Amino acid sequence: MITISQVLSIRNHDIVRPMSASSGTASSSDDIVVFDPAGTGYDTFRIPALLAIPSGSTGRTDQDHHVLLAFCEGRIESASDSGPIELVLRRSLDGGRNWQPLQVVCQADQKTCGNPVPVLDPASGEVVLLTTQNGARVDEGALALGTANPADGRRVFVQRSADLGLSWTDPAEITDSVKDPRWGWYATGPGHGIALQHGENAGRLVVPANHNRIDVAARDRLSSNGGHCILSDDGGHSWRIGFTDDNPDTLINANETTVAELADGRLIFNARNHHGTGSARVQAISEDGGETLTTPYRECPDIVAPNVQAGLLSPDGRQLLLTTPAHPTSRRELTVYVSDDTASWRRGALITAGPAGYCDVAALGSDQFGVLYEAGKEAAHERVRFRTASLSCLVTPSDLGRPGRTDAEPNQDQLVGTTSDRKAQS
Repeated sequence: MITISQVLSIRNHDIVRPMSASSGTASSSDDIVVFDPAGTGYDTFRIPALLAIPSGSTGRTDQDHHVLLAFCEGRIESASDSGPIELVLRRSLDGGRNWQPLQVVCQADQKTCGNPVPVLDPASGEVVLLTTQNGARVDEGALALGTANPADGRRVFVQRSADLGLSWTDPAEITDSVKDPRWGWYATGPGHGIALQHGENAGRLVVPANHNRIDVAARDRLSSNGGHCILSDDGGHSWRIGFTDDNPDTLINANETTVAELADGRLIFNARNHHGTGSARVQAISEDGGETLTTPYRECPDIVAPNVQAGLLSPDGRQLLLTTPAHPTSRRELTVYVSDDTASWRRGALITAGPAGYCDVAALGSDQFGVLYEAGKEAAHERVRFRTASLSCLVTPSDLGRPGRTDAEPNQDQLVGTTSDRKAQS
């Protein structure tokens, strides 16, 4: 049995207190730096995941009454995907206005600990966190080719928190239950998972994931990406593989995957098309709680994006929001795309016009959402930032021209909230 452990570590890091110049309180659109490597002992923070938890005790669900858990990878030596990497967390008890000190949630000697997928178990009220690890000195290419030492291979772990992320159980390995022996590369998420709310599988935890095949010809392994999900019907204590889609052709190679549930019970899996020759984003649908795919991964031609991860949310069970850089070749112009029918997408509000990368998105009440995202002035991963906005900011296609337009620079008046680059300290 996993035993509750104390918080592994807390590094010195001031609480961020964003203040409005006029009123002394943060406005709903303030842009906040949550993870800044300066003075922390880390080189880079990357790969954010965001979980929003309604406080519950007050009966209110507006932004201020959400606990936010912001996870990311703390990369110690460099910005590289290889090397020693810890999984870190900052908590906000007031919907993202103020942030608690940085915690180290997962660390292992000479390992990468990353690809966070947090999900709230509705039955217990506990936060369940899945991560993936591998040896620090092995790169993704060797893992995908199947040439890495098995001891350094990709392994999957689960942790739990019963106190809204303040303390965590030790990581417990679940690799044998969720990784097919034919898979070399493996990644959970990154980004939040979901607990199903509708139908006979209500309460099931669903975590999107991806893999590649090493039982194919060596020349095909790097392009043999496929999506899958892993499922738990007992609150995250045991796990199994749900659907598996290997995408054997060169058009679609589902990689980093996100999931959202619609009110009719359908699950939408939207993924990065990595090494695929088709559109940048691909999408699949499950009608049985993630067991199988009713519709396999297909292209999303309306979405213009570079080769990058994205965040997915259904705030009302009907509409879908996808947050992604919207430049066709460069990680910049983080944008909200909107779908009303799962089949087509329109380009909505711009979050930031500059360099931006990986992101996650969470609902904050009936009309608010929050975005945790990588951004910078020169590079897309200088810091990890947080911003909230109202769903009413999502404009129609006529406001921004045709969906996915790339023929003009972003209109600064259509940015979500502010574009200030500040970090207010206590």
